[in-house]
Amino acid sequence: MIMTKFERLAPNPIPTPSPLPEYLAQGQRLRWYEEMKQSLQVPWMGIVTMAFSHYSNFFGELWDGLRPLCETEQFAVAVKDLQNYAEAEVLKLKPKSILSELKDLGYAPKEIQNIIDVNTVFSHGNQPYVMIATIARYLLEGGEIAGKGVGKPFIGKHCPNVDVPLVLLENHHADKPTQAIYQDIKDVLKLPIVNTDYRAFARWPSCFELQWNDLRDKPLTPAHEAICTGIHDKLAKLVSKEFPNPGGLDSTKLRAAAEKDGSLEEVLAVVRLFQWLLPSLVVNVAYFRHQLEAVD
Repeated sequence: MIMTKFERLAPNPIPTPSPLPEYLAQGQRLRWYEEMKQSLQVPWMGIVTMAFSHYSNFFGELWDGLRPLCETEQFAVAVKDLQNYAEAEVLKLKPKSILSELKDLGYAPKEIQNIIDVNTVFSHGNQPYVMIATIARYLLEGGEIAGKGVGKPFIGKHCPNVDVPLVLLENHHADKPTQAIYQDIKDVLKLPIVNTDYRAFARWPSCFELQWNDLRDKPLTPAHEAICTGIHDKLAKLVSKEFPNPGGLDSTKLRAAAEKDGSLEEVLAVVRLFQWLLPSLVVNVAYFRHQLEAVD
């Protein structure tokens, strides 16, 4: 199969992924999780790659080729550029500051800073995950990474200088009001899962409710979708024209590996799901970030 177009694509029908949480991972899967967190400079394994790793042949082939790319300067620069783009563009959606409401509820400055720090972690970390999903979809659809050379190794840190525990409020931990928000998130965003970010922000339920209620009417609107498409287009350019390929990622080999897991169509459907939803998640986390800024 030769890919002719690479447009933003909403999945239809929506597949049900099978992510394995970090606390249940063992053996090779656990080693992949630890390697990926180290290479991406993130403190959590994204639900996207937990879902991809369900298909062990596909994921092994993908990660072998991805790891060298994820440790290049080009990749690190793209992480920051994508974050900056999203945070600038999301201002068009006019997020409302909720700081005064948080203070009225009794939130201390340190508590608010903790929420901002958690947002900082996701604002950075979602970028490598959306790039990985894009690379995977691009290759499975017949594209090839055209960049030449091995890339310049990145030395140092590109992750934020914050150290916060990511306490995830799983559905079975949550009270009924928070469970209702989780269901609303899935209904509004048309998703089969609740992303890690939302489960981390729900650690502060009263803040999370304020943030979601202000955001909920924005997703899937033309203005919101225009930003998501802008992110998608930047990702497509990175993958098809700019990124080097030091790990020798190859469309034919990746498709063959996916076929060993049973169904290329099933793997591709899951990959397409995350490649579609992650730009929206990036936008929503940027929106939450601006809600925690003071009004001029």
